[in-house]
Amino acid sequence: MQQGADPERRGSTVPELPPHPEARTGTVTATAAGSWPGTDPVESSRVVRGELGDPHLPFLVELPQRGPGADPLGRSAALLVDLFVDLQPHGWRLVERPGKEHRRAVSLLTQDLNALADVIGAEERPGEALKISLRGPLSLAANLYLHNGERALADAGARRDILQSFTAGIGDYVARAVSSAPGARITVQVDEPDITAVLAGGIPTASGYRTLRSVPSSEVSAAWHQVCGAVSAAGADTVFALPRAESFGPLRAGTQSPFELALGAGASGAALAADGLDARDWEGIAEAVEGGRRVWLGVLPVPAAGTDVPQVSALVERVLRPWRKLGLSLQDLPALRLTPSEGLAEASPDAARKVLSRLTQTASALDQVVAEG
Repeated sequence: MQQGADPERRGSTVPELPPHPEARTGTVTATAAGSWPGTDPVESSRVVRGELGDPHLPFLVELPQRGPGADPLGRSAALLVDLFVDLQPHGWRLVERPGKEHRRAVSLLTQDLNALADVIGAEERPGEALKISLRGPLSLAANLYLHNGERALADAGARRDILQSFTAGIGDYVARAVSSAPGARITVQVDEPDITAVLAGGIPTASGYRTLRSVPSSEVSAAWHQVCGAVSAAGADTVFALPRAESFGPLRAGTQSPFELALGAGASGAALAADGLDARDWEGIAEAVEGGRRVWLGVLPVPAAGTDVPQVSALVERVLRPWRKLGLSLQDLPALRLTPSEGLAEASPDAARKVLSRLTQTASALDQVVAEG
């Protein structure tokens, strides 16, 4: 670490690296959450892989505009082992046997994997990495409903069943991804958008008149340890995608932030939007970087209709200002993967492509900073 860094941080509290840390390529790289506009998995995969060639991280697209079963929740529920879902007016419900909505979700995922395999098969030089994503077990429990109409999160036994089913399904999901992208190193992005509300007791009951009891951070930590273990056993890496930092505020005193819990569980890295990060958040990022983890930083807001993406110079400064303030070495910049600050499903196809292009341009500009530093 360079001179001028906070001396109290030099004894990093970040746990040791997991058994299979996500490889650092020596360059700043880019990726995106996975959601994408449109309904054509072949064309979407071609665009994503065209924009995110090596050393960047292309991903298996999610196309929620195709309707139920293509949404992140239905798609992830379809990966559960021995648990099935159907669609009710209030949302996805756990049921005893698969119905048409469950089968549709399974079919759509298979179509996406087959489309990806076709696109990769036509490439002269297929990439060496691929990201797949799924909704994490706590956010699944917060949004899946039981037969009695209440959220599964309210029932400790249901939470355990979902976690067990979730981890049991990871190996098959990774194996199918490997079959579509032979030889590629797989990264599993575990999305936990509701984790802050889960920890803070902010998830509403089905009636909406009160909120569910908070889930202890110890249970979240244990669950995420199991997830990381299952992903590692499948030969892949785990990165947790977390909510915006400003949503960490309601946590009770002494409760670890989702970022700390993710790294403590053995994840190779974590994804955070840059918006709302304060000095303490950046201190945590610095510890993660110094501990050898990768940080996926959402530096690029998705442009509104009719507006252009930010300039490369503005995005570079958005990274370098806090980086230098912390005294982090420029040689550690390759710890970063640059991402949009949110999913791209609501953007136009042209805007989504421009976002990926601008991210890779920004990564190249940061690489130049490293070379000159």
